[in-house]
Amino acid sequence: MKRFATILLIFAGMTVLGGCSYRPLYGTTNNKQNVSDELAQIAIPSPDSRLAQLVRNDLLSGMRPAGTAAPDKYRLDLTFTDNNNDIISGYDRPSTRKNVMVSVDFSLMQNGKKLYSGKSFSQVTYDVVRQPFADNQAQTDATERVAHELSDDIQTRLAAYFASR
Repeated sequence: MKRFATILLIFAGMTVLGGCSYRPLYGTTNNKQNVSDELAQIAIPSPDSRLAQLVRNDLLSGMRPAGTAAPDKYRLDLTFTDNNNDIISGYDRPSTRKNVMVSVDFSLMQNGKKLYSGKSFSQVTYDVVRQPFADNQAQTDATERVAHELSDDIQTRLAAYFASR
């Protein structure tokens, strides 16, 4: 009897969930284009800083993988604000903890009209151990992690925008 109740409960749950409007974010729809096709039509202008270039490259790799680029229909404008500061420091400590904070304002444009905009933020810390090579590598790694987190967030938000239209 207990087994029958469990099976009935599972069947009822599957029936309820099957009737909801859940669909995969990157799945195909009855619309003209799916989310992946829309993302492949976004052009991202070349930036002027290393951090912005890392974010742009990561976005292009995720949204326009090799061989899937389509004619540009949209443009994504990115504006960066970054800040590097000490979290823990002192002359009596052998190491220092630094913080890389970056925020990005982004706007999806089509024919000069703003379709969607938002702001993304990432914060990564790293240690400075007063060894030039190690310190430089730690800062580079922190910058790359920030860029990856920002690009993932922006891509997810743009995909959600296209899926909800």
